[in-house]
Amino acid sequence: MKINFQNKTIVLILLFVFQLSFSQKKNENIGTETVNVVKPYSPTLSDADKVKENPSLDDSGNQPKEIIKYSILSVPVASTFTPSKGNAQGVERSKQERLYNNYATIGAGNYSTLNAELFVNQDLGNDDFVSGMFRHHSSQGGIKDVLLNDEFYDTALNIGYGQNNREMSWNIELGYQNQIYNWYGLPVDFGSALLPEERFDLINKINPNHSYNTISLGGNIEFDESVFSKIAAKFTHFSDSFSSSENRFYLKPTFKVDVMDQSINTNVIIDHVSGSFENNYLKTNTDPVKYSLTNFGIEPSFVVNENDWTLELGAGLFYALDAENSGNKFYIYPKVNASYRLVGDLMIFYTGVNGSLNQNSYADFVTENPFLSPTLNLTPSSTQYNVFAGLKGKLANNVNYNLSGSYLNEKNKALFKSNDYTEDVANESYAYGNSFGVVYEDIRTFRFYAELKADFSENVTFGINGTFNSYKTDEPVEAWNLPTIRLSSNLDVNITKQWYAGLNVFYVGERKDMQTKQTDFTVPISGVPVTLKSYFDANAHLGYKFSERLTFFLKLNNIGNQAYEKWLNYPVQGFQVLGGANYKFDF
Repeated sequence: MKINFQNKTIVLILLFVFQLSFSQKKNENIGTETVNVVKPYSPTLSDADKVKENPSLDDSGNQPKEIIKYSILSVPVASTFTPSKGNAQGVERSKQERLYNNYATIGAGNYSTLNAELFVNQDLGNDDFVSGMFRHHSSQGGIKDVLLNDEFYDTALNIGYGQNNREMSWNIELGYQNQIYNWYGLPVDFGSALLPEERFDLINKINPNHSYNTISLGGNIEFDESVFSKIAAKFTHFSDSFSSSENRFYLKPTFKVDVMDQSINTNVIIDHVSGSFENNYLKTNTDPVKYSLTNFGIEPSFVVNENDWTLELGAGLFYALDAENSGNKFYIYPKVNASYRLVGDLMIFYTGVNGSLNQNSYADFVTENPFLSPTLNLTPSSTQYNVFAGLKGKLANNVNYNLSGSYLNEKNKALFKSNDYTEDVANESYAYGNSFGVVYEDIRTFRFYAELKADFSENVTFGINGTFNSYKTDEPVEAWNLPTIRLSSNLDVNITKQWYAGLNVFYVGERKDMQTKQTDFTVPISGVPVTLKSYFDANAHLGYKFSERLTFFLKLNNIGNQAYEKWLNYPVQGFQVLGGANYKFDF
């Protein structure tokens, strides 16, 4: 039979009590009894019911909410207050300065200086435009203790046309420039061994005037959606008054190709320069001195951005072709740049190593030093590598800084050096110690650069920078006319809405040059390097905006009135004052 748990418990209790009731009797035979167990007991857990999260409540006994009605009892109050009509508060905004497409500038000063400039730009339609520029700067000279004429003229004219379309934009420009200078820098002891009459006749015989003419045609094309992103091209014809002539053609297409989700930017460079000089410096040639140099280059690179890192990896491959001397060479240059944001925009570390092949030209040399003799030797310069590292960022929201150090290894670097001379009456006018030549040297340079810029307010800006160089050359060669220190600082202030002013100062350290007076050039005399003194210059300007269109200005240059020499034997003009006006207009 089956016995449930509750009944079995009761039976066990009764048996236990019954046993106790008879346990005190001694020597009593209780007998035997057989118990048959039909099935062993296997307890199981009963199913559990989950308690509902929202139990059902019986609200039948709750009282309904009482409805409350509100009313306002109005009581009239005597008042004489009459509210005025409200007006919207206006925000005072500064008047936006109108921008004009054209301007004209005219100024005049001491040393019979004239400065004039005209720029015009006119839209012909929705997409195309035409522009023009005229510039003139001249002085009639008057430098103290200069024996030769020191006047100069510089006049340039440019006209251009361009279009800005949705798919591309392009422009083309035609230019002409005429420059007139004088080789006025005679040595201090020039003619000291001659009789006064002979010295006077020799100086009067010298005609230091020479001129340069430049004709240029160039243009740029930029594409929005194309493999080619930009194409730049320019042709220049340069000549002087001594039958020198030079042609230069420059072509640089830039294109971008996507490879495996990475854009590879590539610059292709074709730079050709050729020309001739009628004579060498000693006039020993029978044919013109010719040169023809062509540089072919390709510079592929790609940029990787990863978190705070930016990395550019690339290289430069160049082939230099010398058609006159058969001196063809192949060059490989590194192009690696990296930057890392150490503290956001506050501190950015950057480093890299770069190199390049630089084409030298007569026109570029004249731009830097117009007192060259028309007897140069032309060859490219190679920057084997430039290793640099630095920090840049912000000291505050309105203060930026940049610190860097670099090491350069340059081959055939072009340097200006004074020409040796004789006092022979048969010399050309540039062969009396008053001209410069170009020499090429291998130079290793350690350079440190520091810069600080601050915008103290919308009306005051300040900047200062310095470059410190240490040069190493093969003895006994010097780094001719390269300064060891360059410092520069500027301050611009808007005094009022009409008045503004600015100050610029700079310092250039000592340089080395060498010039020797030769008896003749058959047995050259060794020279001794000379040190050009460092110099400091300060320039200031003051302006008054008479109206949106008309502004008057005053410029003060070389305020210290120092007759320092930028080049050997070439003192500069003293204290200079230039006043004028600028007028803006539209057609």
